[in-house]
This record gives sequence, structure tokens and C-alpha cells, in this order.
Amino acid sequence: MSLQDVFESGEPAFVPYLAAGDPSYEASIEYVEALERGGADVIELGLPFSEPIAEGNTIQNAVVRALESGMTPERYFEFVADLDVDVPLVCMTYYNLVFQYGEEHGPRPFVEKAAEVGIEGFVIVDLPAEEADPLRDACDEFGLDLIFIVAPTTTDERLTSMRERVSGYVYVQARTGVTGARDDVSDQTAQTLDRIGDWNVPRAVGFGIKTGEHAERIVRAGADGVIVGSALVDIIADGTANDDPISETAAKLEAKARELKDGALRGVQATAENE
Repeated sequence: MSLQDVFESGEPAFVPYLAAGDPSYEASIEYVEALERGGADVIELGLPFSEPIAEGNTIQNAVVRALESGMTPERYFEFVADLDVDVPLVCMTYYNLVFQYGEEHGPRPFVEKAAEVGIEGFVIVDLPAEEADPLRDACDEFGLDLIFIVAPTTTDERLTSMRERVSGYVYVQARTGVTGARDDVSDQTAQTLDRIGDWNVPRAVGFGIKTGEHAERIVRAGADGVIVGSALVDIIADGTANDDPISETAAKLEAKARELKDGALRGVQATAENE
């Protein structure tokens, strides 16, 4: 199944994020698969980088746990190949890891390997759209999507660069700042969605979404999908700190995923009833 298939299904997409290898290779496999059982339509799978500048404390700590467990780019590809899921996987990482992979510098070897193991697209957090042509070319060669993050502060000039290069979906950052679960939904969301309302690409909103109610409100604001990371990583952090059984933490992740997916579906239903 491709990203296009997901977003053309007529349902809002639930797109969870986890850092691959957090807190261990074996546990992380179970946690990712639990998200699919809970209703994930796409999974953003983080390739840990030692300097995750766009992340809040929750995901920074997840990255540290994953790196300490031995996660590397090569191990990441093994991880993807070992997963038993039937939803598109998107690699979320930083460009240095992509550029330095393989014997020749440049993104092509990384993209080729990603396509081989089943990755469907990329979110490269620190790569400006206007510098993304080599990666865009490699994605085109191997049939992968390239997703960009649009923030409330993104300039019109940069939006134009993104629009010319984006595919799969656009990641709409719901608020300024770094990642992290919040207790409310930012009023910046609708404004940012309006700015890219005429783009011919689905719009998925992330940053700060924590509950099913949040997911419902995001979809009612016009999003085609909701992206959730920190609220899920918090569950893993708590389970790790308490030395809970992997199966118990996986069950909690599955239940949280179901809550968020159900909230997104309620958003579509409410929108239809108001039309």
C-alpha cells in the first residue's frame, strides 16, 4: 500500500511516530506492530540522530535510548525489513545520515536501500526544500515520496519551494517550537492549513496532539491526517522506567492508537454532519 492509497481511502490518516530501537530492537518491533493493530495508517519511523535539534525532551530521550541500544542506519534498515506491518513506513531523520550513507556521498545510496527494505517516503527534518533537489531526484528514481514540514512561520518563498518538490503528504506543524505532547490544540493550525489549502497534496497535522479529542478537532479544522509522536513515546518512556513487560506497554500503545484513530474518524463524521 502506498501513501497515495492511504490518503485516497476517504478516511483521515492516523500517522504515529516512534524512534526505531527505543528502548531496544526487540521491544521496538513489538511497539511498532502494536500501533498498526491500533489503527495506524502510516507509521513515521525515526532513524535516531545524535543531534535531534527539532525535538523536545520526550523524543530526544527516545533518541538517546535508541542510540544506546545500538541503532545505526544499517541496523535501521534491518529493523524495517523485520517488521510485520502492512502500512506505509516513512523514514524521519536528519540529512547528515542520509548524505553520508554508503561509499559515495549523496542521498542516492540511502534512498536505494530504503526502497529495497520497504520505506515509502522521507521526512528530513533539517533539509530546506530549496536544497532538496538531489534527494528529490533520488526519490523519483526509486519511487519514494518526499515530505516537508510547514510551520506557522514558514515564509511564502519557502512554501513555493516546498510545493514544487513535495509528494505523499505535507507535514503541517501545528505550532511553533519543538515536538511534545500538549494539553490543548493550537489556534495556529487552521491558519497554516489555509495557507496551503490549494496544494494538490494531503495535509497531515502534528506537534502537540495528545488525545482523541485533539485528533477530532484537527480533522474538523481541515486536516487529512493527524501525526502523533510524543504522546506515544511517553508511554514507552513510562514502561521503560517502570520495567514493565513489553507486552503491557504494547497493549497501552495499541489502546492509545485506537483512541487517536477513533478521534480522527469522529472529526470526519462531525464535518459531514455540519455540511
